[in-house]
Amino acid sequence: MKLASLNTGHPDGALIVVSRDLRHAVRADAVAPTLRAALDDWTRAEPALRALYTALNAGTAGTAANAFDFDAHACTAPLPRTHQFIDASAFLNHGRIMTQAYHPEKQSDPTTPVLIQRQADDFAGPHADYPFPDEADHCDFEGEVGVILGDVPMGTRPADALDHVRLVVLFNDVSMRKHLFRELGMGFGFILAKPATAFAPVAVTPDELGDAWRDGRVQLDMEVSRNGQRFGSPNGREMSFGFHELIAYIAYNRNLRAGMLLGSGTFSNVDYRQTGSACLAEQRAIETLEHGESRTPWLRFGERLRFEMKGRDGQSIFGAIDHRFVQADYVQADYMQQNVTSGVDA
Repeated sequence: MKLASLNTGHPDGALIVVSRDLRHAVRADAVAPTLRAALDDWTRAEPALRALYTALNAGTAGTAANAFDFDAHACTAPLPRTHQFIDASAFLNHGRIMTQAYHPEKQSDPTTPVLIQRQADDFAGPHADYPFPDEADHCDFEGEVGVILGDVPMGTRPADALDHVRLVVLFNDVSMRKHLFRELGMGFGFILAKPATAFAPVAVTPDELGDAWRDGRVQLDMEVSRNGQRFGSPNGREMSFGFHELIAYIAYNRNLRAGMLLGSGTFSNVDYRQTGSACLAEQRAIETLEHGESRTPWLRFGERLRFEMKGRDGQSIFGAIDHRFVQADYVQADYMQQNVTSGVDA
């Protein structure tokens, strides 16, 4: 099943059901006005939404009459806001590359996942221009997948955790590297380093991934391009901790509530010379290791990024994120110029 949210001006958009080939859609108002509402009442909503999906794909008369052409440009993020977003760094290969390049003296624990609480109140849509204040912030991208959960009881074990995955999403976790290491060094978390996250237009139930949804991982290539040129196509199979393990770790001493988003961390493969990367920081770290200096520039105003993931049949699963980075339409405050200093330039 594929779901999306139309941009109606409402903070949560309007829920629609999208055909498997991403060509048509139908409003789901009779089932739930928004995806947030559907997640809160999933036991009732899911069968009704799936019936709409089946009818839409089959072209059944009643549903077909109400169908319209699907336009990803008219969509927000599938879940435009939620109450909790936890992001992982679950590809240990990415961490190894970054550590070797900049902190070779540090040792990480390969048995414990790295997770961080993130902002969840303002997710960006797939085709909207992405504003940021200053190129000196060292704008970066991170191609990830995430899962949207139903209620997860405290103490859920890995063997049962995937039963609580409702939807899978694709996103670009935008980063401002100038601020990232400084904020990490302060001992809490990210604020300026991690502005709004941008999502592909469609969220899918795990069955839409077929046999690529295996071991709690999305085992497909993520196609990343910068200004129309291939940047990388790493595969999700090398995720060091599956989503079932991440969910169980987080639920060790707390309940998780419907609508929580959990991210994978940037895709990263050991064979990076063949697959490329899904973020600039990793590419720059590889260049530092191989050439003694980074050569790939950070994002500049006017650049365009595209992220897409296709199934075994070549069909786009989530639709694409295809967005342009632009200068924010306000004047940077003097406070920022005077009081925020650069951290390690990764």
